[in-house]
Amino acid sequence: MKHFFTLFLLCFALTGYTQENLTYQKPHKNILELAEAPLAPSIRMDNKGEHIVLLYRSSYKTIEELSETELRLGGLRINPVTNIGSRTRYYTNIKLSTKKDGTPKPVTGLTPDGRYANFSWSPNQDYMTFTKTLSTGVELWLLDIKNSTAKKISEANLNANMGNPVTWFKDSEAVLVKRLPENRAALINTSEAVPTGPTISVSEAGVKAQNRTYQDLLKNKNDEHNFEQLAQSELYKITLDGKASLWKSTNMYRGISFSPDGNNVMITTINKPFSYLVPYYRFPSESVVYTSNGDLVKSILQVPLIEDLPKGFMAERTGKRDLDWRSDKPATLYWAEALDGGDPANEVPFRDEVFQQDAPFDGAITSVIKTKDRFRGITWGDDHTAIAYDMWWNTRNTRTYVFDPSNASKAPKVLFDRNYQDRYSDPGEFVYTKNDFNEYVLDLHNNTAYLIGDGYSEAGKFPFVDELNLNTTKTKRLYQSKLTDKVESISSALDAKSGEYIVSIESKNEYPNYYIRNIKKRKGLTPLTHFENPFKSIQDVKKEVISYKRADGLDLSGTLYLPTDYEAGKKYPMIMWAYPREYKDKNSAAQSTSSSNEFTYPYYGSPIYWVTRGYVVLDDAAFPIIGEGDEQPNDTFREQLVANAKAAIDAVDNLGYIDRERVAVGGHSYGAFMTANLLAHSNLFAAGIARSGAYNRTLTPFGFQSEERNYWEAPEIYNSMSPFMHADKMKTPLLLIHGEADNNSGTYPLQSERYFNALKGLGAPVRLVMLPRESHGYSAKESILHMLWEQDQWLEDHVKNKGKTKPAK
Repeated sequence: MKHFFTLFLLCFALTGYTQENLTYQKPHKNILELAEAPLAPSIRMDNKGEHIVLLYRSSYKTIEELSETELRLGGLRINPVTNIGSRTRYYTNIKLSTKKDGTPKPVTGLTPDGRYANFSWSPNQDYMTFTKTLSTGVELWLLDIKNSTAKKISEANLNANMGNPVTWFKDSEAVLVKRLPENRAALINTSEAVPTGPTISVSEAGVKAQNRTYQDLLKNKNDEHNFEQLAQSELYKITLDGKASLWKSTNMYRGISFSPDGNNVMITTINKPFSYLVPYYRFPSESVVYTSNGDLVKSILQVPLIEDLPKGFMAERTGKRDLDWRSDKPATLYWAEALDGGDPANEVPFRDEVFQQDAPFDGAITSVIKTKDRFRGITWGDDHTAIAYDMWWNTRNTRTYVFDPSNASKAPKVLFDRNYQDRYSDPGEFVYTKNDFNEYVLDLHNNTAYLIGDGYSEAGKFPFVDELNLNTTKTKRLYQSKLTDKVESISSALDAKSGEYIVSIESKNEYPNYYIRNIKKRKGLTPLTHFENPFKSIQDVKKEVISYKRADGLDLSGTLYLPTDYEAGKKYPMIMWAYPREYKDKNSAAQSTSSSNEFTYPYYGSPIYWVTRGYVVLDDAAFPIIGEGDEQPNDTFREQLVANAKAAIDAVDNLGYIDRERVAVGGHSYGAFMTANLLAHSNLFAAGIARSGAYNRTLTPFGFQSEERNYWEAPEIYNSMSPFMHADKMKTPLLLIHGEADNNSGTYPLQSERYFNALKGLGAPVRLVMLPRESHGYSAKESILHMLWEQDQWLEDHVKNKGKTKPAK
C-alpha cells in the first residue's frame, strides 16, 4: 500500500505539471523576415542642426549577453565584472553626417563591432564622450565631431553601475569621471556565503510605509556589502588628451552637476542606512557644493531614508526637494518645499513653494513662486521671466505659470489651466535656446515666447508653432502643418526668430526622416536623413483608423490592418491588441491620437506581424476606463473592459472583415491583466495572449497602476479585478508569457506561475512560457523569435483553425 501511494503521487506530479522541452524556435518565414529587418540608426543632432551623429545597433541582444553575470541590488541590475548596467543597450557603430552632406561617413579610430553607450555632448558641442564596454570593464572614448575621429582617453576602469559615469566641465576641455576605487573590497558570493544570523526587519507602531512592490531590492547584509562596493567610485578629472588626476576620494557618488558658469559643482552621495523596502534612490543622501577645483563650499541638503510617505500618488517628503541650478544664472540653486506636509489629504491654498539662493550659499534665501498643486518644474528665461508647472494626478489637472523670479510679491500669471489628458487642447511645449553658459533657457524676444504643439484634433495630427505674448497671454499661429497624406512632427527649433525648425515626416510606408523647415520663408524642405523602409513586405498593407461607439455612447477608435493577401468578401480571423488607460472625464477618453498615415512599424511586441499570416489586426484599440467625479475608474473596471471589447469587435464585424467566432485578444503588462479579465468575464474571444502581467492584486496591496486605495480600503475592488480570483470561470485558451527576470513593480514572474497553476488545477486550456533571463520587456533575439513562434502557433491552433481537427503528428 505504501508503494502504491508513492506511485500515485509520482503519477500525479508527472501529469499535473507536464513540461514541454523545447529549444528556441523561429517563427514563420513571413514573420521572421520582418523581425530580422535591419534597424535604422538613432540620431544625436547639435543644436544648430549642422552635425548629426548616427548610432547603429541590432534590434536585439543575444541570450549569451543576457546570460552574463548579473547582480540585482537596490533596484539596480549590474554586471560586476564589467561594472556597467547589465541591461544596457549597446550601439555597435557610429557614423557622422552634416547638414550640407547628408551621407553618413565612418568615424576614424572605431571598429564597427564595439559596445558603445552613455553618449554625452560637450557644452560647446565640438565633442562627444561615450563608453566602450570590454569583457573586463568600461573605457572612456572621445568623439571629435568636426574631424570625424574617435580615441580612447581612459583604461577600462570606469564605474558605470549607476548610469553614465561622465560629466563635462563647462569649458569643454575636461570631464569628471567615476572610476573604480583602488581599494574596493571583494564582493561576497551570496550563493556560497555561510549565514551568520537571520535577516530582521522592524516596523514601528503607527509608522506606515505603504510602498509599491519594488523588485531587485537588498535582502540581507551580504547584499548591503555588495551594493556599497559596486556603488563606490573615485572621481577623476580627465582632460581631452587623456591626462587623469584624482578629484575626490572614494564615496557612493550618485549625481554630479556643474553650475552654469562652471565654477561650482554639486555632488550627491548615497549614505547609510540602506533599506530592504525601497530602491537606492530613496536611500539617505547628501548634496554638497564644491568649487570646480574640488574645494568645499557648503553642504546644501541632507535627505533621510524615505521608507514612509503619506498616502497618495501626490505625496512628497518634507524639506528641500528637486534641488537644481538655475540655467539662466551663473550659480544659483533652487528647490521646492511642500506646504501641505507632503500629504495630499491636507487642504491648503498652496501645495508647494519654490526658493532660491545664490553661491556661496550663505546669503538670503528668497521665495520665487507658490504653486496651487504639486510643483513639477521650471523653464528659466531671464531675470524677470520664467515658466513654472504644477499638476494634480487625482484631477488630471496641470497649470502653467509665467512669473518674475526677481519679485516674489508680484503674483504669477496662469497661462494654461487644463486637463493634461485632453490632448486636443494641448497648447504645446515652449521653445528653448542656448544662452552664454551653453544652458537651455526659454527663447524670448521682447517678452514673446514660442510654443511647439502636436496639433491633435478630431481631423488628425497637424503640428503647429505658436507665438505667445507673455504680457497679454494672447497667441498667434505662425505655422500649422497641412499634410494630409503624411504625418509631420516638429522636433525642435534651430532658430525660432528666423523660423527654422527640425521636423520629421513619415507615411505608412515611408520611414520617418528629418528635415529643416523654414516656416517663414515657406520654401522647400532641407533633408537631413535618408532612411529607407526596412519592412517592404507590408508597405502596401491596407490600414485605417476606425471610429466607433461604446454601448454608452463613448467614442472609441483603433488602428485596423487588413491581411496582405486580403480578398474582398472573405471573412478573416482577427487579433486585437490593447492597453487599458484610466481617465477622469469622457471627453479626454474619447480622443484619438492615432493616424493611418503613421509609419507601419512592427516592433518586437507588435501584433502587426500577423497581417502576413492571414489575420485582420486591430492594434491600439481604445480601452478607456473612466471614473468621473467621486467615482474611481476601477469601480466599474470589468464592465467597461467588456464594453470596450464588444464595441471593437462589433465595429470590425460590421465592416464585413472578420469571422467574430475567431477573434483573439492580447496585451503586455497591464494589457495582459486586461486580457485575462476579458477571457474570464466574457465569451467574446477564441483565445488570448497575456505577456508579463499581474493577475492577483492582493500581491500588490498598496496600490497598482492608477489605483490609490490599498487592499484593506477596497478589498472588493482588488478581488473583483483579479483574474486569479476568477480562475474557475476560465474556459478560453490562454497563452501566458513572462520573463523569468521581470523587474517591473508588481509583475513578478510568480504572478504568471501561480495563475497558471490555478488554471491548470481547474482544467482550463493554458500554456505558460517562461523566457530565461528576460526582464519586463524582452531583448534577446532568441527569446523574441521564440515568443513570436509561440504566439503564431497559439493563434493558428486556437483562432485561425478553431474547431478544425488537428492532423496527427
